[in-house]
Amino acid sequence: MPTHTMRAVRLHEHGGPEVLRYDEVPIPEPEPGEVLVRVHAVGVNPPDRYLRDGLTRMPGETESTVGLPVIPGTDVSGVVEAVAADVDSLAVGDEVFGLLRFPSFDGRAYAEYVAAPASDLARKPAGIDHVHAAGAPMAGLTAWQFLIEVGHDRPSPFQAAMHRPTALGADTTVLINGAAGGVGHFALQLAKWKGARVVAVASGEHESFLGELGVDQFIDYTKSRPEELVHDVDLVLDTVGGPHSSRLLRTLKRGGAQFPVLPGDFDEEEVAKLGVTVSSAQVRSNGAQLAELGRLLDAGTVRVAIDSTFSLADARAAHERAARGHIQGKIVLTVA
Repeated sequence: MPTHTMRAVRLHEHGGPEVLRYDEVPIPEPEPGEVLVRVHAVGVNPPDRYLRDGLTRMPGETESTVGLPVIPGTDVSGVVEAVAADVDSLAVGDEVFGLLRFPSFDGRAYAEYVAAPASDLARKPAGIDHVHAAGAPMAGLTAWQFLIEVGHDRPSPFQAAMHRPTALGADTTVLINGAAGGVGHFALQLAKWKGARVVAVASGEHESFLGELGVDQFIDYTKSRPEELVHDVDLVLDTVGGPHSSRLLRTLKRGGAQFPVLPGDFDEEEVAKLGVTVSSAQVRSNGAQLAELGRLLDAGTVRVAIDSTFSLADARAAHERAARGHIQGKIVLTVA
């Protein structure tokens, strides 16, 4: 192992993709409860871009914990290089993947090495490579905690009540808006794993991809409005959010639920009149849940779609790709 320094991408200021700098920095030392991971691949996620743009306080936090320069990123796959004395769940040489210290901007994943809480990690599925493993943690755990099991007792900062997933089975229909993206394509596969009927909303270029994942009905939002074509849905998972999210309420049956992954604009009177529920969760690091998802990845029940890969040194181009949108699966940085 190198004894002193590593390469990492850092922000010295906030702004566009051009502010991502490829620096030489000290290799971190694992603190109690942590392991040092030699990083092979890093998943690119929306919070990475929010931090770059200037957001330094997570929803629910009262003040910023970010100081510049900062290494962005939360999703890693790599090999354990060293372990703290109090860690016995992992050993040097273990291949691992994880979502680090989320929700916070303290993941520090865009680097050749990262000190990671052992509890945030799971063993990488043997059947997939590091690139695909790095694409799984945040998006996969978001889908898991919204649809399958929350796994923690913290309500979303956008609501007072704890999020409760809808029971999924052969008698349920799930509509997923933004089904081709990171969270969307995991949610689609998890809903199918539970036996649900799935309606996918995305642009037409993604129709064949979503068909391969087993979608039952596809709606091209550039040509049709989901609320005019689909009714009596049990659950809407909206990964897009924004001011038009509430129109999807009209696809639900009474007693149904809409789960916005991003904040939407909902009228409480309309929600009550329709007899439906709106509920959200805030994804949190969870190595045990990631291990469960890993078993599905290993079996091929769920797969990670990779939109594109870029070298760590080319993180700017990865962020430029993300800004163009219409992403199919995940963008991943590779580390030599």
